[in-house]
Amino acid sequence: MKSINDDASTQDVDPQSDHSSDYLAHPNSHPEPHPQPRRPRGFAAAPVTTNTGGKGKKEREKEKERTKLRERHRRAITSRMLAGLRQYGNFPLPARADMNDVLAALAREAGWVVDADGTTYRQCPPPSNGSFAARSVESQLSGGSLRNCSVKETIENQTAVLRIDECLSPASIDSVVIAERDSKNEKYTNARPINTVDCLEADQLMQDIHSGVHENDFTSTPYVSVYVKLPAGIINKFCQLIDPEGIKQELIHIKSLNVDGVVVDCWWGIVEGWSSQKYVWSGYRELFNIIREFKLKLQVVMAFHECGGNDSSDALISLPQWVLDIGKDNQDIFFTDREGRRNTECLSWGIDKERVLKGRTGIEVYFDMMRSFRTEFDDLFAEGLISAVEVGLGASGELKYPSFSERMGWRYPGIGEFQCYDKYLQNSLRRAAKLHGHSFWARGPDNAGHYNSMPHETGFFCERGDYDNYYGRFFLHWYSQTLIDHADNVLSLATLAFEETKIIVKVPAVYWWYKTPSHAAELTAGYHNPTYQDGYSPVFEVLRKHAVTMKFVCLGFHLSSQEAYEPLIDPEGLSWQVLNSAWDRGLMAAGENALLCYGREGYKRLVEMAKPRNDPDCRHFSFFVYQQPSLLQANVCLSELDFFVKCMHATYSCR
Repeated sequence: MKSINDDASTQDVDPQSDHSSDYLAHPNSHPEPHPQPRRPRGFAAAPVTTNTGGKGKKEREKEKERTKLRERHRRAITSRMLAGLRQYGNFPLPARADMNDVLAALAREAGWVVDADGTTYRQCPPPSNGSFAARSVESQLSGGSLRNCSVKETIENQTAVLRIDECLSPASIDSVVIAERDSKNEKYTNARPINTVDCLEADQLMQDIHSGVHENDFTSTPYVSVYVKLPAGIINKFCQLIDPEGIKQELIHIKSLNVDGVVVDCWWGIVEGWSSQKYVWSGYRELFNIIREFKLKLQVVMAFHECGGNDSSDALISLPQWVLDIGKDNQDIFFTDREGRRNTECLSWGIDKERVLKGRTGIEVYFDMMRSFRTEFDDLFAEGLISAVEVGLGASGELKYPSFSERMGWRYPGIGEFQCYDKYLQNSLRRAAKLHGHSFWARGPDNAGHYNSMPHETGFFCERGDYDNYYGRFFLHWYSQTLIDHADNVLSLATLAFEETKIIVKVPAVYWWYKTPSHAAELTAGYHNPTYQDGYSPVFEVLRKHAVTMKFVCLGFHLSSQEAYEPLIDPEGLSWQVLNSAWDRGLMAAGENALLCYGREGYKRLVEMAKPRNDPDCRHFSFFVYQQPSLLQANVCLSELDFFVKCMHATYSCR
C-alpha cells in the first residue's frame, strides 16, 4: 500500500505549480532556497495557481479523479482482505467491517478479549471488588476456584500489549501471541495457565450472574403487538369458508393467549379466480364477522402470488384461471430463467406497464383488486377492525424475485438463478444497455451457474468474479432497480387505495452465502448487496417515500458452527444490517417468524430481535406476526407460546 500511494502521489506532482505563496520570508532574514514542499494528498492536493481560469479548474478536477482512483484501489485491497478472512478463516466480521474490526477479530482468535471501546486484555481479569456478591444456583464453581487463578499472572497479562510487526501476515499473528505467552510463563513458573478450567468457570460465573438477573425479565422493555396468522386453506377456491366452527375453536385458543389480532391472506386466485374484474368476497366477509365477535384486530394480506409452490402451507392456490389461460398463449407474462423455464408463482415485473392482461397492465390489475377490497369492507375500515394491509410484491408475498423455486429443482443452500429472461424484461435490459452506450451488455450472465451451484463454482459469483466488473455491476444494478421500480409502482397505487391505513411490505431473509464477497443468493433474489455496498438502503428509500412498515422475516433457531460454516451463512449479520438500515431511515419495522419454533430458546431469540436490549435508541418492532399451521395441532406447546406473547407484551418476569 505504501509503495502504491507513494508512486501515485509522485506522479501527481505538477512541476508547473507555484508554491511560493506557502512560504513567508522572515523580515530580518536573507532569502534562502527552500526545499521542495511535500505535496498534500486528497482534495487538498489541488494545485495552487494565481490563474483562476479554466486551466486551474481542470487541474482540480483531474486531481479529484486521481484521488478517487487511489481510494478505490485501497478499498479494493481492503475488500479482498476481508473476503479472504471470511472465506478461508471463518472470521465473523461485520458486513461493513474496517481494519479495526479485522484487528479485533485477529486478537480474539489469538485468545485476547477486545471490548467495544478497543480495550484489549487477556482472558479472566480479576474482579474489581475481590469477591462476588451472588452466584447462580446452577453454577458448580467451587469456593477456591477464583483463588486458584494467579493474581500475579493476571495483573501481568492485563498490562500486556499486543505487538504485531507490520511485516507479519495474519496467519502468523497466533504464533506471536503464543510466543509472548510462553515468555511470561517462564517468569512465573508456579502460575497456573490462564485458560484453565477454573478460570473459565469464573467467566461462567459472571455470565450466570448477569443472566440470572436480566435474561428472563422483560417487564421494562417496550410493548410489541403480537398477531397470529391464520392458515391459508380456510377458504376454498370458490371463496367459501370451509369450517366456521373449527375457525371459532382456533380463535378461542388465540384469544386465550391475549394476542392482539390475527392476519388473513386474501388470495388473488380466489377473489378474482374465474373472470377478469369480477371479485367475490363472500367467504372473507363471513370470516371477518367471526373475528369481529372475538374483538381481535385484523391485518389483511393482498396476496398476488401462488400458494403452495414454495410456501409451508399444504393448500394449493394458483393464480387466477383467466391469467393462466393468457399465459398459455403468452408465456412471457411469467418470470423465466436462463433455460427458458416459466415460473407461474407470480407475474413478471416486466408487464407492470404492458397491457397484456385483457387490456390492463400488471399494476392496474393489482390496484383494481385493492380498490375492490377497500370498497367492499369500508365498514370494517371505518370501525377500525382492519388495522393494516400488507401488499404482496413478489414470490411468497415478499419483495424478491422467484429465484429459489423448488419446482425448478432448487434446494438449500443453492445460489438460485436470475429470473429476467422473459421478453419484457429482456427489452428493458436492452434499453438500459443502449442508454449506457454498451448495447452488447443486453444479456444475462452466462457463467452464473444453476439453482444449486455454489458461489466458488461459478465465474460470476466467485471471489473476484464478474459480478464486480463493469458489466457485472451494470447488470446487477439494472436487476435490482427493476425490483425497486416494481415496489415503487405498486405502492404508489396502494397508498391511493388504502388512504390513512398502515401499509406493510415483507422483506425476505436471504442469509445463506452472506459471508462470501458476492452475497450470491441475495444477488439472484434482487438485492445488490455485495461486501462493497449496501443493497438494502435503495429499497428502504422507496419504502420511506410511501411511509410503509417494513416486515422482516426472522429466524427463531440457533445454527451450529458446522451449519454456519458450510454455506457461510450469517442470519444475525443480515438481520443487523437490514434492521439498522431500515431504522436509520425512519422506517417502522416489524417481524414474522420464518420457521416453526416451539422451544423457549427460539422464542427468546425472536424477542431479543424484536426489541434488542443494547440498542441505545431503544428501537423495536411495532408488531410481530407468528405463523403456524394451526394452534389446534398437538405439536404446538401453548405454554411456550404464552411465554413468547408475555415477553413481547413486556409482562413476563422470572422474579
